[in-house]
Amino acid sequence: MSNKESMKQFLKDAGIELPILCGAMYPCSNLELIAAVSESGGMGILQPVTTTYVEKIEFSEALTKLRSMTSKPIGMNCLIEGKNEKYLKRMSAWIDQALSHGIRFFVTSLGNPKWVVDKVAPFGGKVYHDITDIRWAKKVADVGIHGFICVNNRAGGHAGDKSSETLIQDFAKLGLPVLCAGGVSTPQDFRHALDLGYAGVQMGTRFIATTECFAHKEYKDAIVKAQESDIVLTDLISGVPVAVINTPYIERVGTKAGLILKWLLKNEKTKHKARSFLFLKSIWQLPQAARKGSRYNDYWQAGKSVKGIDSVEPVSKIMQSFQKVL
Repeated sequence: MSNKESMKQFLKDAGIELPILCGAMYPCSNLELIAAVSESGGMGILQPVTTTYVEKIEFSEALTKLRSMTSKPIGMNCLIEGKNEKYLKRMSAWIDQALSHGIRFFVTSLGNPKWVVDKVAPFGGKVYHDITDIRWAKKVADVGIHGFICVNNRAGGHAGDKSSETLIQDFAKLGLPVLCAGGVSTPQDFRHALDLGYAGVQMGTRFIATTECFAHKEYKDAIVKAQESDIVLTDLISGVPVAVINTPYIERVGTKAGLILKWLLKNEKTKHKARSFLFLKSIWQLPQAARKGSRYNDYWQAGKSVKGIDSVEPVSKIMQSFQKVL
């Protein structure tokens, strides 16, 4: 599949004009940001965990409110890792609600997406899977997914360990549209990703530093001021490396798990419980950091794309600048 064919397929799958996704970000995927990206020709990705635990809105209510903000296509993020039947049942119900509100584009991550593919297929739903390595992609390529979102080593949040150049070379062989996630914040970055062969991009950090994102001003200012060298990886949020801004708090507490926690995370009998503990802790901690400023600046997630961000801008202005290089 050629680059043009790949982009055309992605745009058709998503039903959008610009090959740009606003990646789901806990806790920064507020409804106003999602709607603004979709209204500007790309696609905002709704994350039920953020709406439920951060915005304190029932998911069905959030869908109704979002539909009042935009009639353009929106997507949904589905975190499907683990064997917690109660959680997976709730995720399944969220997907049903999304389908009933006309959502037909789903981004899955941290698990096997087959059940999501099967669930949305009768409605014409498309599923793109977040991935960091070709070896994991090969395990899910035959379950009917429609494309991949390749998270590289410049991404914020749960970053990968490979470059965008390496990933596109590996994934091009699979014959599906591939999006670049990580390191894109300027029109030049966008154009470079397309020239490498990507069908489009997924951005997160750039969209935090927007007027529509409800992140605290100090968080946005930190992104604007940060350089690439200020982005570090910490194991202390979820048990696996997460890219954050190196604040004084990070320097004080460090970025590596202690001996006991490290052992718990590696032990087959305890690793799932240890990760669950860290996840539940971050459910409370990350929103505090994102919305309440430097008094809570324990963890401000961001990728190395901070290098190209020098101001807080409206989403529409950012998208117009990207349109010019398409």
